[in-house]
Amino acid sequence: MKFSVVTLGCKVNQYETQAMERELCARGHEQVDISSPCDCLIVNTCTVTAVADKKGRSLIRRLRREHPDAVLGVCGCYSQLHPESVRELGADVVSGSGGRQAFLDLLLQTCEDRVRRVQLDEALRRRDFERLPAGGLSERTRAMLKVQDGCSSFCSYCIIPYSRGPVRSLPLSEAVAEARRLREAGYREIVLTGIEIASWGKDLRDERGLVRLVAAVCRAVPEVRVRLGSLEPRCVDEAFCRELSGLSNLCPQFHLSLQSGSDTVLARMRRRYDTARYLESVELLRRFFSGCAITTDLIVAFPGETEEEFRQSLDFLRVCGFAHVHVFPYSRRPGTPAARMDGQHGNAVKRARSEQAVQTAAELSLRFYEQLRGTEQQVLFETAEDGYWSGHAMNSVRVYVRGEIHNNELWRVRVTEPFRDGVLGELLKEEHR
Repeated sequence: MKFSVVTLGCKVNQYETQAMERELCARGHEQVDISSPCDCLIVNTCTVTAVADKKGRSLIRRLRREHPDAVLGVCGCYSQLHPESVRELGADVVSGSGGRQAFLDLLLQTCEDRVRRVQLDEALRRRDFERLPAGGLSERTRAMLKVQDGCSSFCSYCIIPYSRGPVRSLPLSEAVAEARRLREAGYREIVLTGIEIASWGKDLRDERGLVRLVAAVCRAVPEVRVRLGSLEPRCVDEAFCRELSGLSNLCPQFHLSLQSGSDTVLARMRRRYDTARYLESVELLRRFFSGCAITTDLIVAFPGETEEEFRQSLDFLRVCGFAHVHVFPYSRRPGTPAARMDGQHGNAVKRARSEQAVQTAAELSLRFYEQLRGTEQQVLFETAEDGYWSGHAMNSVRVYVRGEIHNNELWRVRVTEPFRDGVLGELLKEEHR
């Protein structure tokens, strides 16, 4: 059987897609490009915003039209919450955000007998972590390792706790074993990912939580770079920084979710910190991880956000000095408290504030790149394009060079100047193939 997979959304979805691809290939099936004829299609959906829902519906509709004879299976967060909508769009197998192995079994059955099927559970009742193989089918440079699923924060704008369920964690021993397996498979970098990795261990009653996990993984594979996924600011305290700063293979790049730089907006968002606590985390990271890159997310035009609150957000971005900021206009998500709030902004306001925030973010990124001039960076190279090889430094900055390089090689590089979406550099020395 020839199959193709399309993924929407976050790194967790990407991880789960890779696991499904690996499983189908292990069963003897062939993966092909989405533009090629195939027997089976899988769409892994996202529901983080109303815009994501719209993109998912449009994609399913288009694929059903372009591949009328293929079996179409849809899984993920959107289908978890809106299975009837997915079925009406022409899906043959409808599943949710869990039970990936069972989903594949049903998909293969439907390829045999053409009987339409639905497989769903109640996400909020989930208590077990679903174990899926880590890694991917692409060249073995970077692998994602999902260590956590679910969220119990219930921010006012977010539907994800309802689609993913409560916090569940991959046991420490299994995370370490998976990391060692990825090292043996040839991966040079592992990204610890999850819906909210700062909550790792809560269901296991592990008092040291994420710190214990990160330390164990880093020490188990000292020759492999370990990168953290998005962090909740409150988990970054002095104990967190003190212990992890001694790990030489932990990448000094930290994505601290912000969402707003205004305390009044943060309160309406039901975020569990204010700007003072957030800035404390930023300062601790810079104190213990010299030269680290701190990145974040920002939502603009949240319901009721005034011009003054928006100005506070831009000012706070500059105070923190982020290396990169993902800017999102607020997207009204039915089923969340924020969707019922007064002061919903129109598209013109969202567009104008997004443009201002993106401009501020670009200025901050350029400032960070300028600070890297003359520094030496360890770069893991991944792709070649337009005469340049590019890869990522430990701090996640994309580095471009000219030279004789191969995929998955580590080199020392001296940064010369900002360039494109990162920096340009000169090769110094190769570091073990």
